Amino acid sequence: MHVEELRKCFPGLSQTVYGKPLVYFDNAATSMRPVQVIDKLSNLSLLKNSNIHRAVHALAAEATEEYERTREYVRAYLNAAGREEIVFTSGTTAAINLVAFCFGEAFIEEGDEIIVSEEEHHSNIVPWQMMCQRKGATLKVLPVDDEGHLRLDVLKGILTPRTKLLAVAQVSNTLGIENPIKEIVNICHSKNCLVLTDGAQGIVHTGIDVQDAGCDFYVFSGHKIYGATGTGVLYGKKELLEKMPPYMGGGEMIATVKFTGTTYAPLPGKFEAGTQNINAIPTLVPALEMAKQMSDNELVRYGKGISDYLYQALSSNSRIRLFGVPRGAEKKIPLFSFTVEGVHHEDLALILDKMGIAVRSGQMCAEPMMDRFGVTGMLRASLAPYNTMEEAESFIKSLEKAIDMLL
Repeated sequence: MHVEELRKCFPGLSQTVYGKPLVYFDNAATSMRPVQVIDKLSNLSLLKNSNIHRAVHALAAEATEEYERTREYVRAYLNAAGREEIVFTSGTTAAINLVAFCFGEAFIEEGDEIIVSEEEHHSNIVPWQMMCQRKGATLKVLPVDDEGHLRLDVLKGILTPRTKLLAVAQVSNTLGIENPIKEIVNICHSKNCLVLTDGAQGIVHTGIDVQDAGCDFYVFSGHKIYGATGTGVLYGKKELLEKMPPYMGGGEMIATVKFTGTTYAPLPGKFEAGTQNINAIPTLVPALEMAKQMSDNELVRYGKGISDYLYQALSSNSRIRLFGVPRGAEKKIPLFSFTVEGVHHEDLALILDKMGIAVRSGQMCAEPMMDRFGVTGMLRASLAPYNTMEEAESFIKSLEKAIDMLL
C-alpha cells in the first residue's frame, strides 16, 4: 500500500486550515478516523441502534452480535487467553481507574506499595495516588535518566515484599521510547509484583502479545488507534479479574439482586455496568483492521524514513532540545517532544497552527516529567503512517521560520 492510497481512507486529512493544507502531527492525542470506522459508527447508529444483551428482538440481537464479535476480535488482536479477559471501557483512563479501585479493594492493605514510573501520563499516576490514600499504601516512583530511559537498575532495588504492582507505559507519550515491557515484567514477577501496562501509545506503533509479554493488565484507547472516541479496552488475567470486586453497580453486571444482597455476573460482565457505548465499541474492529493494514512493509519503510529524517533534523539543531533519545537498537516511535531556548512552546504551536500544522504544546498530561527535565512544557509532533515526507519537510521549514520570528 502506498501512503497516498492510505490517505484516501482518512477524509479529515484533506482539509485546509487558514487556507493551507492541514499537516496533522497531533496523532498521540487522537488519531484521524478512516471511512471504515465512520461507516460502522453511522450504520450502527442508524440501523442497529438497540441495547445489547437484554431484549430478544432482532435489532437487539444484531447489536449484541456486533458488540460481542468485537470482544472476540480484540481478544485475538492482543492474543488474550479468553474473551472473559477483555473488558470494554470508555478509554485508557477509565480502564486504569477501574483496575486501581478494584485491585486496591481486593489486594491492597495498609503498608503495601505501588510503583509508577516518572514518565507516566497523569492517568497512570493519579488513580494510584487516590487508591494509596484510600488504602493507606505507599506510592513509589521509578525514575528516568537524563535521556529519558527507565532506571531498571533502580527498579530492582525498590521492589520489596510489600510491592504489589508496577504501573508503567509501554511507550511514554512525551518521550516516544519503547520500554522493555517483557524485561520489566520478568523483574517484577521474580519479586511477586504484578504489572499494569499503559498501551495508549504502544498499541498504535508496536502492538502487543499479552501472553508473550506476560503483563497482568494492559489498557488502551480506541480513539488513538483510529477508532471512535469513548472506547477503550482493559485486558486482565482471568484469575485476577475474578478476585476483584466490580467498580460500579447497576444493570447487566449482576447475576441476582435481592434486598438481602446481590451476586455478580461472570466475567467480563461484572465490570460492564449499565448501557455501554454500544454504537462506538464495534468501531474497534475496522480500526484495528486498519492498524493491521498499516503494517504493510512499504508503509513501514516509508514511515521509518520520515521518522529518521525528523529525528536527524531536530537532534542536529543547536536551538532545539529534544527529549527521548534512543540508544543503540532501541525503538522510538515517530513522536518528538522538544523545547527551544528562549521561546515559549505555546507561542511556537500558535504560529505553526497559522501555517496549517497541528502539534501539541504544554505539559502533555505529564507534569512530573516536565519537572524532571526542568521545563514548563514542551512542543510535541506525533505522526501516524498516513503522514508524508512532504509534511515532515514542511513542518521543519515552518518550525525554523517560527523560531526565527520569536528569537
